[in-house]
Amino acid sequence: MIEFYPQIKSFHVFIALLSGGLFALRGGFALAGARWPYAGPVRWTSWAIDTALLTAALMLLTVLPRAVFGNGWLAVKLTLIVLYIALGTIALKQARIQRLWGAMGYAAALLAFGAIYATARAHDPLGMVRWWLS
Repeated sequence: MIEFYPQIKSFHVFIALLSGGLFALRGGFALAGARWPYAGPVRWTSWAIDTALLTAALMLLTVLPRAVFGNGWLAVKLTLIVLYIALGTIALKQARIQRLWGAMGYAAALLAFGAIYATARAHDPLGMVRWWLS
């Protein structure tokens, strides 16, 4: 299955950017008071994209040699993903009730997404910090 690594990785990167873009769009409009970010078809699309993203990630886990996980960047990325999900949930739920908390959750979730991207691109646990220092 290693021969499909470039295609799986490209799909994973594409779908991750699509997922982040959809969250940014939904969160921005939710904070503006729009109702459509909470509509069934939009949520289902988000779930489908995230399911495809998880599937591609699991495929990459099975394809890559175990030595690639030795430096800790993947553990940092997974921790940041959990943080991103929690902050995104806060942002979308609080946008309806308390705009300040929704806005803070939204901004923090976008920062977490940026950190995930930087960590993944750099294959370094200090992904974003390395970019700032160099």
